[in-house]
Amino acid sequence: MKGIIILAVYAAVMYLATVTLTKKEKSVEGFCVGSRSEGWLLSALSIGATWIWAPALFTSTEKAYSAGWVGLFWFLVPNVLCLIIFIPFAKKIRAEMPEGMTLSGYMKEKYQSDGVKRIYLFQLIGLAVLSTGVQLLAGSQILSSVTGLPFWAVTILLALIALSYSLFSGIKASMLTDAIQMVFMLIACGLFVIFGIRQTGVQGIIQGLHGRTGEYTSLFSGKGLEIFLSFGLPTAIGLLSGPFGDQSFWQRAFAVKKEKLGRSFLLGAILFGMVPLSMGILGLIGAGTGYNVVDLGVINFELIQYLFPAWAVIPFLFMIVSGLLSTVDSNLCSVSSLTTDIAGTGDLKKSKAAMLALLAAGILIANIPGMTVTNLFLFYGTLRASTLLPTVLTLKGVKLSAKGIVAGVIAALAVGLPIFAYGSIWSIGTYKTVGSLTTVLLAGFVALIVTRLEVRHAC
Repeated sequence: MKGIIILAVYAAVMYLATVTLTKKEKSVEGFCVGSRSEGWLLSALSIGATWIWAPALFTSTEKAYSAGWVGLFWFLVPNVLCLIIFIPFAKKIRAEMPEGMTLSGYMKEKYQSDGVKRIYLFQLIGLAVLSTGVQLLAGSQILSSVTGLPFWAVTILLALIALSYSLFSGIKASMLTDAIQMVFMLIACGLFVIFGIRQTGVQGIIQGLHGRTGEYTSLFSGKGLEIFLSFGLPTAIGLLSGPFGDQSFWQRAFAVKKEKLGRSFLLGAILFGMVPLSMGILGLIGAGTGYNVVDLGVINFELIQYLFPAWAVIPFLFMIVSGLLSTVDSNLCSVSSLTTDIAGTGDLKKSKAAMLALLAAGILIANIPGMTVTNLFLFYGTLRASTLLPTVLTLKGVKLSAKGIVAGVIAALAVGLPIFAYGSIWSIGTYKTVGSLTTVLLAGFVALIVTRLEVRHAC
Protein backbone atom coordinates (compact mmCIF):
# COMPACT_ATOMS: atom_id res chain seq x y z
CA MET A 1 0.00 0.00 0.00
CA LYS A 2 2.89 2.38 0.82
CA GLY A 3 4.39 2.09 -2.67
CA ILE A 4 1.01 2.46 -4.39
CA ILE A 5 0.30 5.68 -2.44
CA ILE A 6 3.72 7.06 -3.43
CA LEU A 7 3.05 6.35 -7.11
CA ALA A 8 -0.41 7.93 -6.87
CA VAL A 9 0.92 11.07 -5.16
CA TYR A 10 3.79 11.35 -7.63
CA ALA A 11 1.47 11.02 -10.63
CA ALA A 12 -0.97 13.59 -9.22
CA VAL A 13 1.75 16.16 -8.42
CA MET A 14 3.40 15.91 -11.84
CA TYR A 15 0.15 15.95 -13.79
CA LEU A 16 -1.38 18.85 -11.85
CA ALA A 17 1.84 20.87 -12.13
CA THR A 18 1.87 20.29 -15.89
CA VAL A 19 -1.74 21.24 -16.59
CA THR A 20 -1.56 24.22 -14.22
CA LEU A 21 1.78 25.74 -15.26
CA THR A 22 1.95 24.85 -18.97
CA LYS A 23 -0.41 25.11 -21.92
CA LYS A 24 -1.51 22.17 -24.03
CA GLU A 25 0.67 22.18 -27.13
CA LYS A 26 -1.02 21.80 -30.50
CA SER A 27 1.94 22.33 -32.83
CA VAL A 28 4.81 19.92 -33.43
CA GLU A 29 7.44 22.63 -32.95
CA GLY A 30 5.96 23.81 -29.65
CA PHE A 31 5.62 20.22 -28.50
CA CYS A 32 9.26 19.40 -29.32
CA VAL A 33 11.25 22.58 -28.55
CA GLY A 34 8.79 24.91 -26.85
CA SER A 35 9.47 28.62 -27.35
CA ARG A 36 13.25 28.08 -27.76
CA SER A 37 13.80 30.48 -24.86
CA GLU A 38 13.41 28.44 -21.70
CA GLY A 39 15.06 29.97 -18.60
CA TRP A 40 18.54 28.88 -17.54
CA LEU A 41 17.65 27.73 -14.01
CA LEU A 42 14.69 25.61 -15.12
CA SER A 43 16.84 24.25 -17.95
CA ALA A 44 19.74 23.43 -15.63
CA LEU A 45 17.46 21.51 -13.27
CA SER A 46 15.97 19.69 -16.26
CA ILE A 47 19.40 18.83 -17.70
CA GLY A 48 20.57 17.49 -14.35
CA ALA A 49 17.43 15.41 -13.86
CA THR A 50 17.53 14.06 -17.41
CA TRP A 51 21.10 12.83 -16.87
CA ILE A 52 20.06 10.98 -13.73
CA TRP A 53 19.55 7.63 -15.40
CA ALA A 54 19.06 4.50 -13.30
CA PRO A 55 22.85 3.97 -12.99
CA ALA A 56 23.25 7.34 -11.25
CA LEU A 57 21.00 6.10 -8.48
CA PHE A 58 22.04 2.45 -8.29
CA THR A 59 25.45 1.91 -9.91
CA SER A 60 27.08 4.74 -7.95
CA THR A 61 26.12 3.09 -4.64
CA GLU A 62 27.05 -0.37 -5.89
CA LYS A 63 30.51 0.67 -7.07
CA ALA A 64 31.25 2.72 -3.95
CA TYR A 65 30.27 -0.21 -1.73
CA SER A 66 32.23 -2.85 -3.68
CA ALA A 67 35.21 -0.79 -4.90
CA GLY A 68 35.30 2.24 -2.57
CA TRP A 69 36.33 5.66 -3.77
CA VAL A 70 37.98 4.14 -6.85
CA GLY A 71 34.71 2.71 -8.15
CA LEU A 72 32.83 5.90 -7.29
CA PHE A 73 35.48 8.03 -9.02
CA TRP A 74 35.17 6.16 -12.31
CA PHE A 75 31.44 6.62 -12.29
CA LEU A 76 31.11 10.16 -10.95
CA VAL A 77 33.87 12.13 -12.70
CA PRO A 78 33.14 11.13 -16.32
CA ASN A 79 29.42 11.65 -15.64
CA VAL A 80 29.98 15.31 -14.71
CA LEU A 81 32.70 16.02 -17.28
CA CYS A 82 30.62 14.81 -20.22
CA LEU A 83 27.99 17.53 -19.73
CA ILE A 84 30.69 20.21 -19.47
CA ILE A 85 32.51 18.95 -22.58
CA PHE A 86 29.19 19.01 -24.42
CA ILE A 87 28.70 22.78 -23.95
CA PRO A 88 30.70 24.17 -26.92
CA PHE A 89 29.14 21.63 -29.26
CA ALA A 90 25.63 22.50 -28.07
CA LYS A 91 26.41 26.16 -28.74
CA LYS A 92 27.76 25.31 -32.20
CA ILE A 93 24.72 23.35 -33.35
CA ARG A 94 22.39 26.08 -32.05
CA ALA A 95 24.36 28.73 -33.94
CA GLU A 96 24.47 26.73 -37.18
CA MET A 97 20.85 25.55 -37.04
CA PRO A 98 18.87 27.95 -34.83
CA GLU A 99 15.51 26.53 -35.93
CA GLY A 100 16.55 22.90 -35.62
CA MET A 101 15.03 20.18 -33.47
CA THR A 102 17.20 17.08 -33.79
CA LEU A 103 20.80 15.93 -34.24
CA SER A 104 19.73 13.62 -37.05
CA GLY A 105 18.07 16.57 -38.79
CA TYR A 106 21.25 18.62 -38.44
CA MET A 107 23.40 15.85 -39.89
CA LYS A 108 20.95 15.34 -42.74
CA GLU A 109 21.06 19.02 -43.66
CA LYS A 110 24.84 19.15 -43.26
CA TYR A 111 25.45 16.29 -45.68
CA GLN A 112 22.24 16.42 -47.72
CA SER A 113 21.96 12.67 -47.17
CA ASP A 114 19.02 10.52 -46.14
CA GLY A 115 21.51 7.73 -45.43
CA VAL A 116 23.22 9.80 -42.75
CA LYS A 117 19.85 10.74 -41.28
CA ARG A 118 18.74 7.10 -41.15
CA ILE A 119 21.91 5.82 -39.46
CA TYR A 120 21.63 8.58 -36.83
CA LEU A 121 17.94 7.84 -36.30
CA PHE A 122 18.82 4.19 -35.72
CA GLN A 123 21.35 5.09 -33.04
CA LEU A 124 19.28 7.82 -31.36
CA ILE A 125 16.03 5.86 -31.29
CA GLY A 126 17.87 2.71 -30.22
CA LEU A 127 19.36 4.58 -27.28
CA ALA A 128 15.97 5.98 -26.27
CA VAL A 129 14.46 2.48 -26.31
CA LEU A 130 17.25 0.90 -24.25
CA SER A 131 17.33 3.84 -21.83
CA THR A 132 13.59 3.62 -21.26
CA GLY A 133 13.90 -0.11 -20.68
CA VAL A 134 16.60 0.27 -18.04
CA GLN A 135 14.70 2.98 -16.14
CA LEU A 136 11.57 0.83 -16.00
CA LEU A 137 13.64 -2.20 -15.01
CA ALA A 138 15.40 -0.44 -12.15
CA GLY A 139 12.32 1.24 -10.74
CA SER A 140 10.10 -1.79 -10.99
CA GLN A 141 12.59 -4.03 -9.19
CA ILE A 142 12.20 -1.97 -6.03
CA LEU A 143 8.58 -0.89 -6.34
CA SER A 144 7.40 -4.41 -7.08
CA SER A 145 8.93 -5.67 -3.84
CA VAL A 146 7.44 -2.78 -1.86
CA THR A 147 3.94 -2.79 -3.36
CA GLY A 148 3.57 -6.54 -3.87
CA LEU A 149 2.39 -5.87 -7.41
CA PRO A 150 3.74 -8.08 -10.20
CA PHE A 151 6.95 -6.75 -11.76
CA TRP A 152 5.42 -6.51 -15.22
CA ALA A 153 2.46 -4.52 -13.89
CA VAL A 154 4.76 -1.97 -12.24
CA THR A 155 6.68 -1.44 -15.50
CA ILE A 156 3.40 -0.61 -17.24
CA LEU A 157 2.23 1.64 -14.39
CA LEU A 158 5.48 3.65 -14.39
CA ALA A 159 5.30 4.03 -18.16
CA LEU A 160 1.72 5.33 -18.03
CA ILE A 161 2.59 7.88 -15.34
CA ALA A 162 5.34 9.40 -17.49
CA LEU A 163 3.08 9.36 -20.54
CA SER A 164 0.18 11.09 -18.74
CA TYR A 165 1.88 14.46 -18.41
CA SER A 166 4.28 14.20 -21.36
CA LEU A 167 1.38 14.03 -23.83
CA PHE A 168 -0.01 17.33 -22.53
CA SER A 169 2.71 19.81 -23.46
CA GLY A 170 5.73 17.80 -24.57
CA ILE A 171 9.12 19.32 -23.82
CA LYS A 172 7.66 21.99 -21.54
CA ALA A 173 5.99 19.33 -19.41
CA SER A 174 9.23 17.35 -19.35
CA MET A 175 11.37 20.31 -18.31
CA LEU A 176 8.92 21.52 -15.66
CA THR A 177 8.50 18.10 -14.05
CA ASP A 178 12.26 17.51 -14.34
CA ALA A 179 12.87 20.66 -12.31
CA ILE A 180 10.42 19.58 -9.60
CA GLN A 181 11.96 16.11 -9.52
CA MET A 182 15.50 17.49 -9.32
CA VAL A 183 14.71 19.79 -6.40
CA PHE A 184 13.20 16.91 -4.48
CA MET A 185 16.13 14.58 -5.26
CA LEU A 186 18.67 17.15 -4.08
CA ILE A 187 16.80 17.66 -0.80
CA ALA A 188 16.40 13.91 -0.24
CA CYS A 189 20.05 13.17 -1.07
CA GLY A 190 21.27 15.88 1.30
CA LEU A 191 19.13 14.54 4.14
CA PHE A 192 20.25 10.95 3.55
CA VAL A 193 23.91 11.92 3.72
CA ILE A 194 23.43 14.06 6.83
CA PHE A 195 21.49 11.36 8.70
CA GLY A 196 23.88 8.67 7.44
CA ILE A 197 26.84 10.52 8.92
CA ARG A 198 24.93 11.10 12.15
CA GLN A 199 24.32 7.36 12.39
CA THR A 200 27.89 6.20 11.77
CA GLY A 201 30.02 9.32 12.04
CA VAL A 202 32.57 10.36 9.47
CA GLN A 203 34.48 7.24 10.50
CA GLY A 204 31.92 5.14 8.65
CA ILE A 205 32.86 6.84 5.38
CA ILE A 206 36.60 6.68 6.04
CA GLN A 207 36.46 2.95 6.78
CA GLY A 208 34.58 2.34 3.54
CA LEU A 209 36.89 4.37 1.27
CA HIS A 210 38.68 1.23 0.08
CA GLY A 211 35.55 -0.79 -0.56
CA ARG A 212 33.94 -3.71 1.21
CA THR A 213 37.12 -5.80 1.09
CA GLY A 214 39.55 -2.92 1.66
CA GLU A 215 41.54 -3.81 -1.48
CA TYR A 216 40.83 -0.73 -3.61
CA THR A 217 43.47 1.83 -2.71
CA SER A 218 44.66 3.22 -6.07
CA LEU A 219 43.21 4.18 -9.43
CA PHE A 220 45.84 2.45 -11.57
CA SER A 221 47.45 -0.30 -9.51
CA GLY A 222 46.38 -3.59 -7.95
CA LYS A 223 42.63 -4.01 -7.70
CA GLY A 224 42.20 -0.41 -8.83
CA LEU A 225 43.68 -1.30 -12.21
CA GLU A 226 41.17 -4.13 -12.55
CA ILE A 227 38.31 -1.70 -11.91
CA PHE A 228 39.80 0.75 -14.42
CA LEU A 229 39.98 -1.86 -17.20
CA SER A 230 36.69 -3.63 -16.52
CA PHE A 231 34.55 -0.66 -15.51
CA GLY A 232 36.38 2.68 -15.47
CA LEU A 233 37.60 2.92 -19.06
CA PRO A 234 34.49 1.54 -20.83
CA THR A 235 32.31 3.63 -18.52
CA ALA A 236 34.31 6.81 -19.23
CA ILE A 237 34.09 6.20 -22.98
CA GLY A 238 30.37 5.54 -22.82
CA LEU A 239 29.65 8.50 -20.55
CA LEU A 240 31.82 11.05 -22.34
CA SER A 241 29.96 10.22 -25.53
CA GLY A 242 26.65 10.19 -23.66
CA PRO A 243 25.09 13.59 -24.47
CA PHE A 244 26.48 13.44 -28.01
CA GLY A 245 24.49 10.30 -28.74
CA ASP A 246 21.34 11.28 -26.84
CA GLN A 247 18.67 13.38 -28.55
CA SER A 248 17.34 14.52 -25.15
CA PHE A 249 20.33 16.86 -24.73
CA TRP A 250 20.35 18.16 -28.30
CA GLN A 251 16.63 18.83 -27.85
CA ARG A 252 17.36 20.92 -24.78
CA ALA A 253 20.13 22.73 -26.64
CA PHE A 254 17.47 23.86 -29.10
CA ALA A 255 14.92 24.70 -26.35
CA VAL A 256 17.06 26.74 -23.91
CA LYS A 257 17.43 30.48 -24.34
CA LYS A 258 20.42 30.78 -26.67
CA GLU A 259 22.43 33.21 -24.51
CA LYS A 260 22.04 31.04 -21.41
CA LEU A 261 22.86 27.68 -22.99
CA GLY A 262 26.36 27.28 -21.55
CA ARG A 263 25.31 28.37 -18.06
CA SER A 264 22.42 25.90 -18.10
CA PHE A 265 24.57 22.87 -18.97
CA LEU A 266 27.33 23.83 -16.52
CA LEU A 267 24.93 24.19 -13.59
CA GLY A 268 23.09 21.07 -14.73
CA ALA A 269 26.35 19.09 -14.54
CA ILE A 270 27.05 20.33 -11.00
CA LEU A 271 23.52 19.62 -9.78
CA PHE A 272 23.59 16.18 -11.33
CA GLY A 273 26.90 15.32 -9.65
CA MET A 274 25.41 15.86 -6.20
CA VAL A 275 23.05 12.91 -6.64
CA PRO A 276 25.47 10.05 -7.51
CA LEU A 277 27.96 11.53 -5.03
CA SER A 278 25.34 11.29 -2.26
CA MET A 279 24.34 7.78 -3.29
CA GLY A 280 28.04 6.86 -3.42
CA ILE A 281 28.57 8.13 0.12
CA LEU A 282 25.81 5.77 1.26
CA GLY A 283 27.74 2.96 -0.42
CA LEU A 284 30.92 3.93 1.41
CA ILE A 285 29.04 4.00 4.71
CA GLY A 286 27.63 0.56 3.99
CA ALA A 287 31.10 -0.81 3.28
CA GLY A 288 32.55 0.90 6.33
CA THR A 289 29.93 -0.49 8.68
CA GLY A 290 30.45 -4.02 7.35
CA TYR A 291 26.94 -4.37 5.98
CA ASN A 292 26.45 -7.67 4.09
CA VAL A 293 24.48 -6.93 0.94
CA VAL A 294 21.68 -9.24 -0.18
CA ASP A 295 21.15 -7.80 -3.69
CA LEU A 296 24.01 -5.62 -4.92
CA GLY A 297 21.83 -4.16 -7.68
CA VAL A 298 19.55 -2.38 -5.20
CA ILE A 299 22.04 -1.87 -2.37
CA ASN A 300 21.01 1.75 -1.72
CA PHE A 301 17.47 0.57 -0.96
CA GLU A 302 18.89 -2.01 1.46
CA LEU A 303 21.10 0.60 3.13
CA ILE A 304 18.21 3.01 3.60
CA GLN A 305 16.32 0.24 5.40
CA TYR A 306 19.43 -0.74 7.39
CA LEU A 307 20.59 2.73 8.48
CA PHE A 308 17.39 4.75 8.88
CA PRO A 309 13.94 4.51 10.49
CA ALA A 310 11.16 2.84 8.47
CA TRP A 311 9.69 6.16 7.33
CA ALA A 312 12.88 6.99 5.37
CA VAL A 313 11.85 4.48 2.72
CA ILE A 314 9.08 6.84 1.61
CA PRO A 315 11.24 9.80 0.46
CA PHE A 316 13.75 7.31 -0.97
CA LEU A 317 11.11 5.64 -3.14
CA PHE A 318 9.79 9.04 -4.21
CA MET A 319 13.34 10.02 -5.16
CA ILE A 320 13.81 6.80 -7.14
CA VAL A 321 10.58 7.35 -9.07
CA SER A 322 11.55 10.98 -9.73
CA GLY A 323 15.00 10.09 -10.99
CA LEU A 324 13.90 7.29 -13.27
CA LEU A 325 10.80 8.91 -14.72
CA SER A 326 12.63 12.19 -15.39
CA THR A 327 14.65 10.22 -17.94
CA VAL A 328 11.64 8.31 -19.25
CA ASP A 329 9.69 11.50 -19.98
CA SER A 330 12.79 13.02 -21.59
CA ASN A 331 13.06 9.94 -23.81
CA LEU A 332 9.42 10.32 -24.75
CA CYS A 333 9.98 13.91 -25.86
CA SER A 334 13.19 12.85 -27.58
CA VAL A 335 11.49 10.25 -29.75
CA SER A 336 8.62 12.63 -30.52
CA SER A 337 11.12 15.10 -31.98
CA LEU A 338 12.97 12.38 -33.90
CA THR A 339 9.67 11.40 -35.50
CA THR A 340 9.71 14.76 -37.30
CA ASP A 341 12.69 13.49 -39.33
CA ILE A 342 10.53 10.59 -40.48
CA ALA A 343 7.02 12.00 -40.78
CA GLY A 344 7.68 15.74 -41.11
CA THR A 345 6.78 18.57 -38.78
CA GLY A 346 3.06 18.82 -39.49
CA ASP A 347 1.59 15.78 -37.76
CA LEU A 348 1.54 15.89 -33.96
CA LYS A 349 -0.46 12.65 -33.81
CA LYS A 350 2.49 10.70 -35.24
CA SER A 351 4.86 12.25 -32.71
CA LYS A 352 2.56 11.18 -29.88
CA ALA A 353 2.13 7.71 -31.40
CA ALA A 354 5.92 7.36 -31.36
CA MET A 355 5.81 7.93 -27.59
CA LEU A 356 3.47 4.97 -27.19
CA ALA A 357 5.69 2.78 -29.36
CA LEU A 358 8.74 3.74 -27.30
CA LEU A 359 7.04 2.80 -24.04
CA ALA A 360 5.89 -0.55 -25.45
CA ALA A 361 9.47 -1.38 -26.48
CA GLY A 362 10.85 -0.22 -23.13
CA ILE A 363 8.37 -2.38 -21.22
CA LEU A 364 9.34 -5.44 -23.27
CA ILE A 365 13.06 -4.89 -22.62
CA ALA A 366 12.51 -4.38 -18.88
CA ASN A 367 10.71 -7.73 -18.74
CA ILE A 368 13.47 -9.77 -20.43
CA PRO A 369 14.48 -12.49 -17.92
CA GLY A 370 17.95 -12.01 -16.42
CA MET A 371 18.35 -8.42 -17.60
CA THR A 372 20.45 -6.21 -15.27
CA VAL A 373 20.75 -2.44 -14.90
CA THR A 374 24.57 -2.32 -15.07
CA ASN A 375 24.89 -4.49 -18.17
CA LEU A 376 22.23 -2.50 -20.02
CA PHE A 377 23.92 0.74 -18.96
CA LEU A 378 27.29 -0.36 -20.36
CA PHE A 379 25.68 -1.74 -23.52
CA TYR A 380 23.79 1.39 -24.53
CA GLY A 381 26.82 3.44 -23.48
CA THR A 382 28.72 1.68 -26.24
CA LEU A 383 25.84 2.12 -28.71
CA ARG A 384 25.79 5.90 -28.34
CA ALA A 385 29.57 6.01 -28.74
CA SER A 386 29.19 4.87 -32.35
CA THR A 387 28.26 8.35 -33.58
CA LEU A 388 30.56 10.33 -31.27
CA LEU A 389 33.48 11.07 -33.60
CA PRO A 390 31.41 11.73 -36.76
CA THR A 391 29.32 14.22 -34.76
CA VAL A 392 32.31 15.91 -33.10
CA LEU A 393 34.30 16.11 -36.35
CA THR A 394 31.32 17.60 -38.20
CA LEU A 395 30.70 20.25 -35.55
CA LYS A 396 34.43 21.06 -35.50
CA GLY A 397 34.26 21.78 -39.23
CA VAL A 398 35.98 18.64 -40.55
CA LYS A 399 34.63 17.81 -43.98
CA LEU A 400 33.40 14.22 -44.12
CA SER A 401 31.44 12.45 -46.83
CA ALA A 402 27.98 11.01 -46.32
CA LYS A 403 29.17 7.56 -47.36
CA GLY A 404 32.07 7.84 -44.94
CA ILE A 405 29.79 8.58 -41.99
CA VAL A 406 27.41 5.74 -42.80
CA ALA A 407 30.29 3.29 -43.31
CA GLY A 408 31.97 4.44 -40.10
CA VAL A 409 28.93 4.03 -37.86
CA ILE A 410 28.01 0.66 -39.39
CA ALA A 411 31.60 -0.58 -38.95
CA ALA A 412 31.63 0.59 -35.33
CA LEU A 413 28.37 -1.19 -34.54
CA ALA A 414 29.26 -4.34 -36.48
CA VAL A 415 32.72 -4.76 -34.93
CA GLY A 416 32.87 -2.86 -31.64
CA LEU A 417 29.45 -3.73 -30.23
CA PRO A 418 29.81 -7.55 -30.48
CA ILE A 419 33.23 -7.39 -28.83
CA PHE A 420 31.81 -5.35 -26.00
CA ALA A 421 28.74 -7.59 -25.69
CA TYR A 422 31.00 -10.64 -25.38
CA GLY A 423 33.00 -8.96 -22.64
CA SER A 424 29.81 -7.98 -20.78
CA ILE A 425 28.26 -11.44 -20.97
CA TRP A 426 31.39 -13.18 -19.69
CA SER A 427 32.56 -10.29 -17.44
CA ILE A 428 35.92 -9.95 -19.22
CA GLY A 429 37.24 -6.43 -18.67
CA THR A 430 39.68 -6.48 -21.60
CA TYR A 431 36.94 -7.22 -24.11
CA LYS A 432 34.73 -4.51 -22.66
CA THR A 433 37.50 -1.96 -23.03
CA VAL A 434 38.51 -3.07 -26.52
CA GLY A 435 34.88 -3.08 -27.59
CA SER A 436 34.29 0.45 -26.30
CA LEU A 437 37.45 1.87 -27.87
CA THR A 438 36.79 0.08 -31.15
CA THR A 439 33.27 1.48 -31.32
CA VAL A 440 34.45 5.06 -30.81
CA LEU A 441 37.59 5.02 -32.93
CA LEU A 442 36.43 2.85 -35.82
CA ALA A 443 33.51 5.17 -36.62
CA GLY A 444 35.84 8.17 -36.96
CA PHE A 445 38.70 6.39 -38.73
CA VAL A 446 36.48 4.69 -41.31
CA ALA A 447 34.61 7.95 -41.97
CA LEU A 448 37.91 9.79 -42.59
CA ILE A 449 39.39 7.01 -44.75
CA VAL A 450 36.28 6.63 -46.95
CA THR A 451 36.08 10.42 -47.31
CA ARG A 452 39.72 10.63 -48.48
CA LEU A 453 39.23 7.77 -50.92
CA GLU A 454 36.22 9.53 -52.40
CA VAL A 455 38.20 12.76 -52.78
CA ARG A 456 41.06 10.95 -54.50
CA HIS A 457 38.68 9.13 -56.81
CA ALA A 458 36.98 12.40 -57.73
CA CYS A 459 40.35 13.93 -58.61
